[in-house]
Amino acid sequence: MSAMQDVAQDFAPKDLVRSPELVPIAEKVLRGDRLSLEDGLTLYETADVHGVCALADLVRRRMHGRTAFYNVNRHVNYSNVCALSCSFCAFHRKRGQDGAYEMDIEEVRDAALAAADAGATELHVVGGLHPWLPFEHYTKMLSELRTAVPRIHLKAFTAVEIVHLQRISKRGRDGYEGTLAVLRDLKEAGLGSLPGGGAEVFDDRAHDTAWKGKIRGDQWLDVHRAAHELGLNSNATMLYGHVEGRRERIVHMDLLRKQQDRTLANWAEHQNIGTRPDTDGVLLSGPLDAYPQQRLPMPGQCGLDTGYFQTIIPLPFFPDESGLEQLPGPTGLENLRTLAIARLMLDNIPHAKAFWIMQTLGMAQLMLDAGADDLDGTVVWYDITHLGGSSTHQETTVNDLRRIATEAGFDPVERDTLYRRVERDGANWRLADESLPVAG
Repeated sequence: MSAMQDVAQDFAPKDLVRSPELVPIAEKVLRGDRLSLEDGLTLYETADVHGVCALADLVRRRMHGRTAFYNVNRHVNYSNVCALSCSFCAFHRKRGQDGAYEMDIEEVRDAALAAADAGATELHVVGGLHPWLPFEHYTKMLSELRTAVPRIHLKAFTAVEIVHLQRISKRGRDGYEGTLAVLRDLKEAGLGSLPGGGAEVFDDRAHDTAWKGKIRGDQWLDVHRAAHELGLNSNATMLYGHVEGRRERIVHMDLLRKQQDRTLANWAEHQNIGTRPDTDGVLLSGPLDAYPQQRLPMPGQCGLDTGYFQTIIPLPFFPDESGLEQLPGPTGLENLRTLAIARLMLDNIPHAKAFWIMQTLGMAQLMLDAGADDLDGTVVWYDITHLGGSSTHQETTVNDLRRIATEAGFDPVERDTLYRRVERDGANWRLADESLPVAG
């Protein structure tokens, strides 16, 4: 089914949900109205999980039809040495501690060259907050990568790392202007976009319990606002299933969509996307007739003079080997429900990702029917979390990603970092629209 078809035109609420408390929410979804925070809590509390997933699936098919995106990427975690000691994190080490490592620039470049030889379109570069590396190390790393692999998009540095880089560059007291200055330097060196890590949950109580000393939600949002102002796209995560509650998750989603509303306001005006009477927001998930031109923002469109949040990625907490290992972590059903709720609440973020590294390939396949339209990529190396005792070598193949999408009834489509379609012959690839810049 094409994403341009209105998949909801023949549905009634009773076709989608069984529980009476979900009927008013289903009516809102069918009309294209924004869900409230109380609606989000109802979606968490109802026993009708199938109804929640059905509503998210309707929204997903409105926005993307039967497309399931994936990419060919490689993660590079350049160091796990970190100045922080967050209790939820099993990744960080102190220098000299067993398991601590630091990749030099040449090692990072070699990993990038191997990724290019394998046909990767994206390098995802993140690490700990290294206490001794100077700011120039990071700009040099980006410049070396840009020279070595000019066609690969460099998605690098979480908002937490950006604030750290602001401090070590002696611009920590410059506030938002200092953030902009750091991001300008990084962009000039080769930065293409920001990942979504480090958001955790935007709640001060949870923050002080699990990651005191790390940046708070307002700082995380400011970093992404600055990135968007400079034309850099970014992603958003939410780490759930630890010390937060369900209400905190809903508030987290609401803060993300409020910022995205402001970011996309100018673009929506140019696209003649009107707002609903009950909200000032920019909704991308409504019925077809609400979008006379384009439903989803894409780089280069008229009126889109900033970057924006392009993907929401709910991440389940893994307690093993962390300071919170006494906690049970979320169940598979909670993971499925949370992904579906994120798709419904975040009506202005174009994509929802089932990050298979933290969800498993099997769960990611189910999530395609619960709001997800993206499976992420081949990954190769991932040292942040190890699912079920897996090693840092966590890799899947394009064939596996395409197979699980096809088995679930979807059409697998390779994308680049900015969700532009990729055509491929082995390791050789090109953008389907050759008029677009390759790594921009």
